[in-house]
Formats: sequence, C-alpha cells, structure tokens
Amino acid sequence: MKVYNTLTRKKEEFIPLEEGKVKMYVCGPTVYNLIHIGNARPMIVFDTVRRYFEYKGYEVNFVSNFTDVDDKIIKKAIEEGVSANEISQRYIAECKKDMEGMNVKPATKHPLATEEICGMIEMISDLIEKGYAYEKNGTVYFRTRKFKDYGKLSHKNLDDLQSGGRSLLVTGEDEKEDPLDFVLWKPKKEGEPAWESPWCDGRPGWHIECSVMSKKYLGEQIDIHAGGEDLVFPHHENEIAQSEATNGKEFAKYWLHNAFLNIDNHKMSKSLGNFRTVREIGEKYDLQVLRFFMLSAHYRSPLNFSASLMEASANGLERILTAVANLKHLLGVASVEDMTVEEREKVKETEAFVKSYEAAMEDDFNTADAIASIFELVKFSNTTTSAQSSKEYLQKLYDLIVKLSDVLGLIVEKEEEMLAEDIEVLIEERQAARKERNFKRADEIRDELLKKGIILEDTREGVKWKKA
Repeated sequence: MKVYNTLTRKKEEFIPLEEGKVKMYVCGPTVYNLIHIGNARPMIVFDTVRRYFEYKGYEVNFVSNFTDVDDKIIKKAIEEGVSANEISQRYIAECKKDMEGMNVKPATKHPLATEEICGMIEMISDLIEKGYAYEKNGTVYFRTRKFKDYGKLSHKNLDDLQSGGRSLLVTGEDEKEDPLDFVLWKPKKEGEPAWESPWCDGRPGWHIECSVMSKKYLGEQIDIHAGGEDLVFPHHENEIAQSEATNGKEFAKYWLHNAFLNIDNHKMSKSLGNFRTVREIGEKYDLQVLRFFMLSAHYRSPLNFSASLMEASANGLERILTAVANLKHLLGVASVEDMTVEEREKVKETEAFVKSYEAAMEDDFNTADAIASIFELVKFSNTTTSAQSSKEYLQKLYDLIVKLSDVLGLIVEKEEEMLAEDIEVLIEERQAARKERNFKRADEIRDELLKKGIILEDTREGVKWKKA
C-alpha cells in the first residue's frame, strides 16, 4: 500500500510501527458553529482511509479531537451571554449529528482540549526544563530556532520566514527572544475561561493541544497524522517541534493532507455569501450524496463544489442504489437456490473488479478509481442477472457491492420508504412536543425523519414535508 507523505513529498510504502496496527490522529474542528463542507472533507476522507485499513485487517486506533477552547468560541459565548463550555458542548453535539448523517464512524477517542490541560502544563514544563521554551510575563513561548528540524514538513526555511513576513508572528512579539517563537501558554483576559498554571492563570496555545492529546491516546510515536492542507503550516509544523523536542523521537511517520474545497470555483467565505454548512446541504440532499461527491475526486486534488456536480453525484449514487435494489428484488422472486456452473464462472470474473478496486485504494487511496470499479461491478450485475438467476449467485453479487461500498462509507441498501400517514403521525407528535416545550423530543423526531429522507419545513400554514 502506497501513501503520499507530505513530509517527503513522495509516495511511500506504508509500513506500520507495529504489525497489524495503525495509530492515526486527525485534527478535528473548533466547535463554535455548525460545521461547514470544508470541515466535512477531511472527516469523510480520513474516515474512508480508516475503513480501508480495517477492511485489510488492521486494528486502527483512530483519535480525532474537538478544540473546545479558542478565541472564536469565547467570542460566540460573549455574544450570546453564555459560557464558552455551553457553546462548545452545543456544537460538539451538532457536529456529531452531521458526522452521523455523513456516515463518519465515531473515533476510537474524541478527546476535548479542556479535559487535557494537566497534560499540556506537564509538556510545557518539560519543554522549559529542556531549554525549548521560556516564560515572559506569564506567557510561555517555544524557541523555534532551537529545534533544528523546524520547517521539515512545510519545507519552509526559518530565515525566509523572518524576511518574508509575519506568518508566525503573534501578539506580544516584543517580549519574544525571536519574532518566530510561538505561544504555548497565554494569560487569561477578562471574561475568558482560565486554568491555574505555574506561570499564570490562563489557557494553552492551539498547537500544544494536539501534541498532548496524540501522545496520551496513541503514544510518543504514531503511524499517520492527517488533516486539511491548511494545517501543514504552522499547526502541524509546530506540533512536530513540540512533540519531537519533548520525546526525542520522530513524532509521525506519515503525514496525509487533503486539498481545499472551493464553491463554484471560489474560496468559501462568509463575505462572498458562498458559505455552506453540512446542515444546509442536508436540507437539499441526502448526506450520502455529499459523501459520494467528496470521494469522487482524489483527496489531494482541489475539489469544486457546485449544484451541477452534486446532481451528478446524486445520479452516480443512484446507479449503485438501483442495482442493489434490483438484486434485492430478484432475491425475493428467485426460485433456484444453488449456482449453476456458468454462474460459478461469473463469480470468478468478479475477482477482477475487487482487484482493480483494491489497486486504486492502495495507490494513495484513489477513491475516484475505486468508485469506477464499483460502477463496473454494477454494470456486470445488471447484465448477468435475471429472474432465472439463482439465489446464491444474486446474494454473492449483492454482498460484494454492499461490502465495497461500505468501505467507502456509502450506504447502498435503501431503507423502506415511510408511508405518508406515518409521517403525519410523527409530525403531530412533534407539534405536541413543541407545545409542551419538550424541544429535545421535537428535535429527535425531526432527526429521525431526516434520516429516512424526509425534510420538514415550518411555515405559516403549518408544517410541510418533502422527500430529500
């Protein structure tokens, strides 16, 4: 299996630190709002990477954090007049709903930054003791130049950074020994959450969080560290510096980064009015379509989101769903149990589709080509089955399409459609729950219907529903 390593800028054979096991850390979102489709790409991509390792028999320890203390969270909390913890807990819950909608498996562990402060203080103290960090007026900085390999991931030169601008500069630069030094701990401001430390009551810098959580839940060395390409510098670069300065050994063997997602060929931003949350997309499409769309391009290729491409993805996914539904129908009417000699030969032919599928996935997780192999299998199924086919043959094809789709996180077994009267009963129950101010139950009903492809719209005329 070959993976593209950002560290070496080339594809390398994947060799795990421990045979049969993969230790993988993926940087998660900062939880101050609903996640957007840019957040969704690494979630879907690296969930698929995890699924493929599991398909190949690896035991995967998959850790992905939630950053639940940050300037944006604090700003939102002040705006709403609530605690930062209330904001982060609310949006962690919302994020998990969206992840479930995209069929992203829960991580082995989802650590929260605020629950790992003790470990951060310990690592910072260790860095000070080793001479890699220093304190000035309550702020602790990392001595960037002392770490001789700084820049090895982003391939940036420290002198170029110094002369080329302020990409690493942060507030308080006058206190620093060097303008390129970055913050490990900072004093609290009025109204901010804070923790006691040997230096001041304050909170950690962003970069130290992932170094500590990765070490605690995966150990000093990991196989794969992954995230969006925007994290290469400075976040992942700083993680390497902190972790390797503390532990004295290579932090991660392979660094995987997905490319950016654009909207109608423009960078997504609120100012352009093209900001799209996963929740908004889920109101127009089944989130399985979003997942299919994300996997229809190689993860290292920039991806452009547009209505026409989403429609194409909906149609592509429907081809697989229809084939699976057809096989299910034929299984229900098949009268012959065992395969014929000819059908056994046909089953052997399907091995070529599995081989091409695996070859695609083992070439740096080329999901686009893997989907193409599933399409070939679908075409083969459509042209070699009929009402005369045996149950055994139909079941083999059915299981194979479902299995290969599942590795990509695509749910291709259609649920039975809800009857209109059942939908109306649930809507009435939701309305009653809202009158009783039981908003938890009302939300549960809405989510239950959404999972079954039913979207509710609250209008002046009452609640209307439509199929996704």
